[in-house]
Amino acid sequence: MLSAFGRAFTTPELRTKILFTIGMIVIYRLGTFVPAPGVDYGNVQQCLALGNTSGGVYDLVNLFSGGALLQVSVFALGVLPYITASIIVQLLRV
Repeated sequence: MLSAFGRAFTTPELRTKILFTIGMIVIYRLGTFVPAPGVDYGNVQQCLALGNTSGGVYDLVNLFSGGALLQVSVFALGVLPYITASIIVQLLRV
């Protein structure tokens, strides 16, 4: 199995794709530690504690986001800010 992994790096195109994928995973994992600007971490934790008595949706979303939701990171925002900004820009053009 190790030889098959080594042969994968001998093909230039496959090596590029593997390294790109690993790089994107590393960038995403590092981005989960960057806090979102302007968000009070204490207030978010208090809100989640009040609404999280049965361990429902917040725990599930936090699980799938790799802990980014409870850390209030930039990558926990997802694509929603981009979509909102795109809609506002299109409305301002009219």
